[in-house]
Amino acid sequence: MSATPSASNQVRLSVMMFLQFFAWGSWFATLALAMGANGLGKFIGGAYESAPIAAIFAPLFLGLVADRLFSSERVMGVLMLTGGLIMAAIAILAPQGAAKGGLIVQLMIAYMLCYMPTLGLGNSIAFTHLKQAEFPKTRVWGTIGWIVAGLAVGAAGWSASLGIFWLSSISSVLLGLYSFTLPHTPPPAKDKPLNLGSLLMVDALKLFKEPAFLVFALCSMLICIPLGYYFGQTSAFLGATGYSEPASAMTLGQMSEIGFMLLIPFFFKKLGVKWMLLIGMVCWVARYALFAFGAPDQVAWMLLLGVALHGICYDFFFVTGFIYTDKKAPAEIRGQAQSLIVFLTQGLGMFFGFRMAFGGNWPFTNTALPNTFGAYGVAPASHAPLMEAIKVLNAGKPAPSFLDSLTGMFGKGFPSGLDSALVSAAGAGWKLYWLFPAGMAAVIAVIFFLAFWDRTADD
Repeated sequence: MSATPSASNQVRLSVMMFLQFFAWGSWFATLALAMGANGLGKFIGGAYESAPIAAIFAPLFLGLVADRLFSSERVMGVLMLTGGLIMAAIAILAPQGAAKGGLIVQLMIAYMLCYMPTLGLGNSIAFTHLKQAEFPKTRVWGTIGWIVAGLAVGAAGWSASLGIFWLSSISSVLLGLYSFTLPHTPPPAKDKPLNLGSLLMVDALKLFKEPAFLVFALCSMLICIPLGYYFGQTSAFLGATGYSEPASAMTLGQMSEIGFMLLIPFFFKKLGVKWMLLIGMVCWVARYALFAFGAPDQVAWMLLLGVALHGICYDFFFVTGFIYTDKKAPAEIRGQAQSLIVFLTQGLGMFFGFRMAFGGNWPFTNTALPNTFGAYGVAPASHAPLMEAIKVLNAGKPAPSFLDSLTGMFGKGFPSGLDSALVSAAGAGWKLYWLFPAGMAAVIAVIFFLAFWDRTADD
């Protein structure tokens, strides 16, 4: 039974959302740049894979433990306190470099196994104590938390610093402690019989009998493969194009996300499901194309527009996809259906996306994934020498002021004395790299356009 909504609960839960996404956003956006600048470059892919691995197992944890045995706010508190301690261990080990790289990846997986279930727990707490119409006003503070985290990292000059792990550790512990003050939320499935079929989303799989939903689900999973390239490599790419604080620059994506989130009801009525999903996919193509063709000459407007398109990419595709899933699934299996989409997209799709972005193998084999087409998709060999030259030239210079770091969101430039040939070579390499995910996204968009037909989707 839902508690009586109150302004007090909305404020308390907004703070929860803010801290929750601050803790994630403080390290996730610039992980590649920070690890690459501190001798941990070959472990970046494994560290990013921690998120999709945790997304795959989080529903099982929620169904077996969190939803049955303990109140949601207490489970969330214990998980975030544990995660904060794990992240502190990562912060201590990371300066030791590649010798501790494998252990750091394992700890990143442990942290995300603690963190990912809190997304479902946070939503459960919010829906229990708020009216449904009040949820978006509360959830938007999560996006604001991610933005503030990026701006804070940029203002501190930490985009390429291992200090991001300490920031995440502290904010995780704060959320853990704060969680124990949240409204009491009993386990929603207490005393109910365990249904393994529900945990394994067996009933939701029956939705695949409908061709339109099958096409939607498969394309949703596939489009998340190029998404792994964005999250995994954009901070390193922006660093190579002259942005000193990519953490701040990347918050443009979340800023645009807020605006388009508010416009979804309008566009949904005007465009319908198919065209909104397709526009989201096409914006994926546009984003990578802007990165590719803006890279050789470091064209600022193309690079920043590519980042800002994240708002349309995310809202038009993911939010619309969740709405479509809710419409198609019978009421009794809607939770399963949403979990299935998360499993396919943020789980399997993102896992293979990160693995392909960093040149990994098929799981449990030594066979490389097909992440190149000729010269397209090849990791830029000139990136590392460029970043090392920038690091050497910046060594010994006074740290930028708070204002200078904050304005690094839009300011870009290379240190004087940098060999222009390094910049040109890296730019050419990044162009060929980004054209590969652009091509992937374009093929998936065409398949979706031709194969998805659902006359009842907009009813």
